[in-house]
Amino acid sequence: MNYSSKILENTVSEIANLPGIGKRSALRLALFMLKQDKEQTHQLAEALISLVEDVKLCVECHNISDAEVCHICSSNIRHKEVICVVEDVRDVMAIENTGQFQGVYHVLGGKISPLEGIGPQDLFIDSLVERIEKNDIKEIIFALSSTMEGDTTNFYIFKRIEKFDLKISAIARGIAVGDELEYADELTLGRSILNRVPFANS
Repeated sequence: MNYSSKILENTVSEIANLPGIGKRSALRLALFMLKQDKEQTHQLAEALISLVEDVKLCVECHNISDAEVCHICSSNIRHKEVICVVEDVRDVMAIENTGQFQGVYHVLGGKISPLEGIGPQDLFIDSLVERIEKNDIKEIIFALSSTMEGDTTNFYIFKRIEKFDLKISAIARGIAVGDELEYADELTLGRSILNRVPFANS
């Protein structure tokens, strides 16, 4: 593809690095931004800079946050003794949208996948064990996707924490086996949280 501007070519190349966006879509987006008011494009640029410079991971649950402790962990109305273990921030958003869960979360940052070179040491599993050791936790809910990697991660964590005196449960299998949690409809996901079952029986 021939470009009349090196700046445009560089912009298209950077946009095309985003997942699901090819060179043609990137060119369309770049040309769209050129047609907009400069102020609007500046606001987009500032938002992206703020995203990479100012967004943090919560020191307690590893959820994305604007502060050291996220608004869920710092809330006085959440049940801190119940922790829902999820893969990433998209799963937190999905469960929060159901309005059915009033506990707190622990974001692992992925799931164990030997084929992708992701082991337990690459996830926030040790910090989950530390939270259980240091706090009066009554229940851990596994809410990972019902895939082989998700089940492997659940089982690994289960073996790490089964010595503690707490309830270990998993969301009910209203979520189809093999499905990613973020794509489940809110009603099904909400019912899966409410009808969770003991992990050993799942």
